[in-house]
Amino acid sequence: MFREKKLKKPVASFIVLTNIIFLPLFCLVGAISMLGFPSWVIDVMFCISAWSSTFAFVILFKKIYPGQSFIQFVKDKFNNKLKFSVILTTIMIQTLIFLMILYFVSKNSDVDSIFTVSSWGMLIYFFFKSLLSGPLGEELGWRGFAQLELQKKNSPLKASIIIGFWWGMWHLPIWFTTGLVGIDLIKYILFFMIAIMSTKIVMTACYNLNQNLIIPIIIHQFFNFFIGLINGNLLDLIMYNAIFYFGVAVLIIIINPNNVLYGKEETTEGEYLKSTSYSK
Repeated sequence: MFREKKLKKPVASFIVLTNIIFLPLFCLVGAISMLGFPSWVIDVMFCISAWSSTFAFVILFKKIYPGQSFIQFVKDKFNNKLKFSVILTTIMIQTLIFLMILYFVSKNSDVDSIFTVSSWGMLIYFFFKSLLSGPLGEELGWRGFAQLELQKKNSPLKASIIIGFWWGMWHLPIWFTTGLVGIDLIKYILFFMIAIMSTKIVMTACYNLNQNLIIPIIIHQFFNFFIGLINGNLLDLIMYNAIFYFGVAVLIIIINPNNVLYGKEETTEGEYLKSTSYSK
């Protein structure tokens, strides 16, 4: 019986294909924007482009895990019972960071409103827009696959730094839509990468406590949602996020080093195959 060859470098293949899919979709978003399409059309296309990592993982799945079911793979990522303490802790940490950033930005802001939304309707719309254009489209591939794949042979911290770096680089086209140039753009990129990689470490530590993909989705959602709520200088916002999330990441490593420095992915491929009934 013919058996599909397994990819030798699945994570590298995933990262490359994710970028190949994302670039033309992102360019299409730009073209639609320049052509004057309604904002909701632009939002929809932006959400679709954000799912490039999921599209890449779906395409590569059979070569990464021959004989396995994609649907079952996804279900397994949400199987573990959620721990209220983990969810509450992540929300409290991010809410505290949000309030601290809000305080510092408001001190130096001369705008009429420190918030970008002015009604409950806009707040709800922005919440679901943030959810669809980030966490739901990105976490399955970047966290559910790539991070855990690297954790089979590396510590969670090393895997987080590697995936955090490439996850940050995947955002590269977006950097040049900020309107920043010169030294300000360089600062933005530096703070952005620190914020992304620090957030990735926080995601990994919290995920390893619960091992349900809902956890990194929540962290990703509140990161995007909170930063988008504040009407402030973009460079200042990303700088404060970088500082505070880096601080939290360092604190987590100090408090619980075993969960970040030394742990390995809990399930090897052989154990995964034994635990499922859908392999051929």
